[in-house]
Amino acid sequence: MAARSAGILLYRSRTSGLEVLLVHPGGPLWARRDAGAWSIPKGEYDEDEDPAAAARREFEEELGSPAPAELALDLGEVRQRAGKVVRAWGAAGDLDASTIRSNTFTLEWPPRSGRMREFPEVDRAQWFPLAQARERINPGQLPLLERLEAAVG
Repeated sequence: MAARSAGILLYRSRTSGLEVLLVHPGGPLWARRDAGAWSIPKGEYDEDEDPAAAARREFEEELGSPAPAELALDLGEVRQRAGKVVRAWGAAGDLDASTIRSNTFTLEWPPRSGRMREFPEVDRAQWFPLAQARERINPGQLPLLERLEAAVG
């Protein structure tokens, strides 16, 4: 069975148009990647867990801020290239992307060195206009931006 993740696509309206908050994965494997590397804040959940509750939990873990109270837009599911299924909700909100505080993970780095190091799960977050978000987001999550734009305008 494919891994399942749940997340929240936070958006805000500006005079220049709609902006979305995306996160960049932390750790050395992603350090030099940009286009196609960004994602919505999301994380895996178990079969017996409510996906919306998992989305809220992952939002707070990856950004250090509570998730919006209302997940108004069900954006459905998408399947990423590696097979992971991502369930997402859109939520209007705002936060200062420069102040995020992410949880961490442990990785042997450098490989086969025997040294374990901790890295932030998310090393940065940024607000993007939709056109820029389309260039940066993981291609498997692109339909989520399209669904959000169709619903919000």
